[in-house]
Amino acid sequence: MFRSFSVFNYRVWFIGALVSNVGAWMQATALSWVVLTQLTDNDAGAMGITMALQFAPPLLLVSVTGWVADRFDRRRLLMLTQAALLLLGAAIGILILSGVMTLPMMYAFALGLGLIAAFDNPTRQAFVSDLVDRENASNAVALNAASFNGARMIGPAVAGIVIVAVGTGWVFLINAVTFLAMIFALTLIRQDELIPRVRASGASRLADGFRYVGGRPDLVVTFAMVFLLGAFGMNFPIFASTMALEFGQGADGYGLLSSILAIGSLAGALLAARRDRARIRLVIVGTGLFAVAGVVSAFMPNYWLYALTLMFTGFAVVTTLTTANGYVQTTTDPALRGRVLALYMAILMGGTPLGAPIVGWVAGEFGPRAAILLGAVAAAVAFAIGFGWLLISGRLHRHESRRFALSLDETRPIDVVAPEEFSDEVAGTTPISLPEPARR
Repeated sequence: MFRSFSVFNYRVWFIGALVSNVGAWMQATALSWVVLTQLTDNDAGAMGITMALQFAPPLLLVSVTGWVADRFDRRRLLMLTQAALLLLGAAIGILILSGVMTLPMMYAFALGLGLIAAFDNPTRQAFVSDLVDRENASNAVALNAASFNGARMIGPAVAGIVIVAVGTGWVFLINAVTFLAMIFALTLIRQDELIPRVRASGASRLADGFRYVGGRPDLVVTFAMVFLLGAFGMNFPIFASTMALEFGQGADGYGLLSSILAIGSLAGALLAARRDRARIRLVIVGTGLFAVAGVVSAFMPNYWLYALTLMFTGFAVVTTLTTANGYVQTTTDPALRGRVLALYMAILMGGTPLGAPIVGWVAGEFGPRAAILLGAVAAAVAFAIGFGWLLISGRLHRHESRRFALSLDETRPIDVVAPEEFSDEVAGTTPISLPEPARR
């Protein structure tokens, strides 16, 4: 489960990321609460717009950010993005404590956070392949998710306590300080021990990542499922905050819901770390579990029963996304990994600008339970897409000996369909075929 910790650079990275992630979850909790309760009168629509502004830049800038992650030194890029996020967090905290923050100003800061995250996310995801070799990449991705969700257990709960005790402004200032841990970790990384990066032969083009994904039907299906889940199912700040208000809870109750969600998320991440490799079938199963958990949670009659269902929701979503991320990282041409991961993150986060305002409007007009059901329906559609692809591709068929059983063939290689104008060296026109031990 923890085999990537044998690498010094990864250990340093993990510790810095864990501290920084705690602060990031504190800020995310405070940001949603400020918009919902201080800058508006419980306006879920305004909260949806705030989320949309944060997640639109990764979608709009995907071709540029992925190329940057492949072209430049990722360690230095991360130091720049982390420093910029530190400054923005400090500025938001100061303005809130000064009493001059307004909703339009918060919209502007949300857009600024999104612009920086557009460059930070694909670089951070691709940097994992610089820290560990390919055999441990899936494990490292899963441990990153464990760090992210372990911080999610701590950050929102602490944020709720800080908000009640001293106010929201201090949460942003604390988050700014936690970025120093990541910056310090990046300075400690031994550059001579980083994994050599594979670069494409010939000119590096922005469109190569799009062409590569277009030639991989398995990635197209994975991205479609992730988009639906990200756009409509993962609007947890809207779901949890509006449900907390419906149950008569304050900021501390909202923060606790986010932490309880993280319990299931952490369990999903740790189980993913135990697996030998990421499989697309688990991505499909995860979307189905999310749909079921969403329907059940929408009908819970009280706060604690709703909180209990969130553990299953967190488990399902992290199982899906961690496996999808690991699958993309371990089956993608190394020379194009940054661009493909940028597209993956744009699909995951970029769906929010489309889905969050819709989910926020539904929550405001019809109540939070209707919004949760909307997310569950989207997850069910994602499951149908993945399951349908298994049937159409011939990977899922009737079992040879058992009448009502199905059999999944994972040994079939995935052909990469490379357009003529896409160079063979970059496209990797040979089928992707996993070694025999990995197929078992």
